[in-house]
Amino acid sequence: MTANWTPSSWRDLPILQVPSYPDSQVLSDVEAQLRTSPPLVFAGEARSLKKALAGVAEGDAFLLQGGDCAESFAEFHPDNIRDTFKVLLQMAVALTFGASCPVVKVGRMAGQFAKPRSSDVEAQGDMELPSYRGDIINGIDFDEISRIPDPKRILSAYHQAASTLNLLRAFAQGGFADLHRVSSWNNDFVADSAQGHRYSEMAERIQEALGFMEACGLTPESVPQMRETEFYTSHEALLLPYEEAMTRVDSTTGDWYDTSAHMLWIGDRTRQPDHAHVEFLRGVKNPIGIKCGPSLDPDELIHLLDILNPTDEAGRITLIARFGAEKVEEGLPPLIRAVEREGRRVVWSCDPMHGNTIKASTGFKTRPVDRILAEVRGFFAVHRAEGTHAGGVHFEMTGRDVTECIGGAQAISDDDLSSRYHTHCDPRLNASQALELAFLIAEQLREERGETIRAAAAQ
Repeated sequence: MTANWTPSSWRDLPILQVPSYPDSQVLSDVEAQLRTSPPLVFAGEARSLKKALAGVAEGDAFLLQGGDCAESFAEFHPDNIRDTFKVLLQMAVALTFGASCPVVKVGRMAGQFAKPRSSDVEAQGDMELPSYRGDIINGIDFDEISRIPDPKRILSAYHQAASTLNLLRAFAQGGFADLHRVSSWNNDFVADSAQGHRYSEMAERIQEALGFMEACGLTPESVPQMRETEFYTSHEALLLPYEEAMTRVDSTTGDWYDTSAHMLWIGDRTRQPDHAHVEFLRGVKNPIGIKCGPSLDPDELIHLLDILNPTDEAGRITLIARFGAEKVEEGLPPLIRAVEREGRRVVWSCDPMHGNTIKASTGFKTRPVDRILAEVRGFFAVHRAEGTHAGGVHFEMTGRDVTECIGGAQAISDDDLSSRYHTHCDPRLNASQALELAFLIAEQLREERGETIRAAAAQ
């Protein structure tokens, strides 16, 4: 798998979506400092995630992968991390309880700082400047100084990621994720919504079930899974100087791991088989995601699988479909059939966000919740028709009470967008909308599992 590969072999190949730093020496100094900095995650944790994803690929679990579109330095606050984590816990509980399905929880957190852009430049009036590419690269303010790529931002992103991971580990293992706290995860601004009421009713049923379990002797002390949870991190492996500097040899296996996150993915704009991003990712042993959009040919997908997972290792590859509500039922089946024909073991996940972005009448970039939910329904419908497992969802959300996506049960309108539109890049689901998505997925999973049981009984 790693023949003729080194962490720096990507540097000899064409590369897209990277900034041009004005001072290469400063970048080299930053890379040198990162190479001697502690890892953010550990190889054993990445292997645990890969094992869990292997179960998803077999149809025994579901992947819940969500978080910020682009983490920012300005929004970095423990309350924001806590609230996003709470919503992901709520969604996981809704799926586990509502569909009797184990959930693998992966956050788009502690590293999701870089963003690909459709254009290298942005124009406002008569001024044209380099595009904003995420806080790890340059600033969002539209002025010449802010838009200059600054390598020192990489160190700021690393330290913020370390702090975020420290808090996430405390939340996951320190009692915050205890199922007895299931009612307290409901944010105040969600509690009075339709989704909040539905969640509260479910939480009461869970509390009753916990009471029964404790009467039978099953307590948090005897069953640790009741008071803690496994939570992993992920981001797009876009800024390769950062990823290379964070790549280390695992002392127990001798394999290379990118210690910036448990899971990394490659975007729709950077998955060229003979380019730098694919070259880098083929050599690290982390679980890898591949964004699959309408431009991906089935033969090219198989070629990518040959490069990134030549031994067909279970749990290694997650295919993240992002077609749009109108295109998923036409575009996804050819990819599924190619993978099935070749007998490859993958996780199929749905990104219902990126193919459903529109410009509102008020000028804001937004995403209609109804189209997001429609793509999820289409994704499940395709897998039912093909006899394969709809294994996950990959989405952008925040625990904050934002108004960035329109429609849904909250009926947010174009005129509402300006009231709490805080994203640094793409529009995100708020907590109520994310719960709406979770309840829909639970319904789809129940239907899928019901069909599986009926098929088994018929045999």
